[in-house]
Amino acid sequence: MTGTNRPASVARPHPGTAMTGEQRAAFERDGFLVVPGVLSEDEIAHYTTAVDRVYEEHATAGKLAADRSLHKLNAVDSCTDLAPLLDHPKVFGLVWSMLGWNVHVYHSHLDVHPPLTEEKPFRFEWHQDGGRQNREIETDPRPRLSVKIAYWLSDLSATGRGNFQVVPGSHTTNRIDGPPRRDMAWPNPDNAIEVTANPGDAVFFDRRIWHARSNNHSRITRKGVFFAYTYRWVQTRETMTADLPDLTPVRRQLLGLQDGDGDHAWGHYPSGVPLHGLLKDHDLLDPNNPPLKP
Repeated sequence: MTGTNRPASVARPHPGTAMTGEQRAAFERDGFLVVPGVLSEDEIAHYTTAVDRVYEEHATAGKLAADRSLHKLNAVDSCTDLAPLLDHPKVFGLVWSMLGWNVHVYHSHLDVHPPLTEEKPFRFEWHQDGGRQNREIETDPRPRLSVKIAYWLSDLSATGRGNFQVVPGSHTTNRIDGPPRRDMAWPNPDNAIEVTANPGDAVFFDRRIWHARSNNHSRITRKGVFFAYTYRWVQTRETMTADLPDLTPVRRQLLGLQDGDGDHAWGHYPSGVPLHGLLKDHDLLDPNNPPLKP
């Protein structure tokens, strides 16, 4: 599904800039950051066209949900035009600032949610990312383990457009009140907000923050692309099958295409990890993420 009109900025060798002290404090306090203006107008147009193409292919094949929405996993394998978003320099620095250099994308998806034409049956959708991690790790709070970037392609500057909902600060809370069954009507958690964003903005968030997607009652189709990053010793949910010979070494790392055995994924050999080398070249290595000592 590779497109022919790639943006001129597709080759991005620089890893971006480290998270500022102000950003880190806000992220640790709230569990998320809104990063304005990550994508240019040309990039928004390019990636919107790519996502629309995938959507139309699924519509033609009768593979949309009943409400004509699309939640397509494995974003780059599903739409190879999205590969440059893996390490976009205006936001990628937030990832390695929080998790270090031994990371990959373990989960990703592109989403298209048209306006609802009828009311959906109620379902309590508030959750933390990570699935079984939230049942099988016994610490309180549970460890961060992963972070996620949402790139917005549509105008979510007002609420009611399928906005990303969060409870600020809830990333250090293992539990929130919820119904005994998800189909039982239940109010939103206390202090929940709908995050507003303009086209081209990104939201960077801790996987532990309690969040949900609101229903889209507007006239705007909600479109976004999501990448979740974790340590390379955590198993990925996805398998990359597309042949993309022009991927940079860092993007190959993020897609799990690096050669090597389990010790390689554990980061025992940083000289063979592309992002480590790139950060070293730009004098951006964080001393809090040193190589493992023999």
